Amino acid sequence: MFSPPANLLIPQLAFVFAIAMILFIYLGYPLLMFVLRVLIPRPVRRTDIQPRVSLIIAAYNEEKDIAAKLENALALDYPKELLEIIVASDCSSDQTDEIVRGFADRGVILHRQEERHGKTRAQYRAVTISSGEVLLFSDATTMYEPDTLHKVLRNFADPTVGCVAGQLVYTSGQNTAVGKGCSSYWNYEKLLKSWESKVGSLIGVSGCLYAVRRSCQARLAPDMIDDFVIATEIHLQGLRTIYEPEAVSVEETNTRGKDEFRMRVRVIEQTIRALYHYREVLDIRRHGMFAFQLICHKVLRYTVPAFMVLALIANWFALDAGDFYRVTFAAQVLGYSAAVLGWLGDRAQVKLGPLSIPYYFMLVNVAVLVAFLKFMRGESHVVWEPTRNARPVNAEKAAAEKSNEVLVAN
Repeated sequence: MFSPPANLLIPQLAFVFAIAMILFIYLGYPLLMFVLRVLIPRPVRRTDIQPRVSLIIAAYNEEKDIAAKLENALALDYPKELLEIIVASDCSSDQTDEIVRGFADRGVILHRQEERHGKTRAQYRAVTISSGEVLLFSDATTMYEPDTLHKVLRNFADPTVGCVAGQLVYTSGQNTAVGKGCSSYWNYEKLLKSWESKVGSLIGVSGCLYAVRRSCQARLAPDMIDDFVIATEIHLQGLRTIYEPEAVSVEETNTRGKDEFRMRVRVIEQTIRALYHYREVLDIRRHGMFAFQLICHKVLRYTVPAFMVLALIANWFALDAGDFYRVTFAAQVLGYSAAVLGWLGDRAQVKLGPLSIPYYFMLVNVAVLVAFLKFMRGESHVVWEPTRNARPVNAEKAAAEKSNEVLVAN
């Protein structure tokens, strides 16, 4: 057992610094965006327009969901002659491709990669055969509201907009700890996205619902995560990526912690790789608000695990500095204990109630550590596996669920 040092000033300062950074990352930065959206707003000019659209659906072994997704896409409230639907199959080995071919007489196009090269490459190759002025990207497990296209497209009437991201509403049909934690975390993220959009530009979008001007679509490296990198590519072209909360999509959360953890590790590792690849965009002198948002929302967010470790260690060494430090240390131990109990409860399939929040918070931050180690070892993830359970719902039931979730989210 270590003994606290005689000079307690250093651990006190280290503790205060670590806690201050965590509070700034999760509270201070969002509050700053909240204020700036009022002081220096950048409004978007919206007008109803009807360009030709190519809806590109990325799929790998989605036989359980792809039919419902295509029915949902075909039911969109948009002129049929202006909507092209393409399924980008990343060498699916189940019945996905056969199911898609069954929709050929309704205009659905299958574009299959004969070798697995990942989602980014599959989408890019689908783009090469598309004809739309606007490219709309979706996942096979995501359901859209009928007016989603109209809500997205009206933003392209503004010539400064190169990419539009819609609102993703997560549902948790099985009421699991992971589902509750994910939904709570994502509601926080959506608020932050809406404020960032009103100040300047999003620094990332949801891969299940975003649209890009065809003239802006860039060829991305296959190990880049498209829904993060696209906002940077749009910024480098002098345009902005904005958030359209009225364009709603619905997707179920993962129900198992191991699936959510695996997905988070993959996404975070790809994001870290992208940040390194586009590191010149982090120069605030050249890229202004976009660089500031990128640093605060992503770079600093990925340092939270380090600050959490620093806060715990420094707090322990500062215990003899007074009751304040004993209380804060007890609070940290209680928080980590709640996360462990949440993890154990999730494994035992026990309803966790409020324990789902600390459990999910720790899951995400441990995923950051694992992803960073994978990045340092040079590992990359260019392919993906379906992790969410299929939704046994038809298009009408999906629409009803979406309406209910939107009311809750707003």
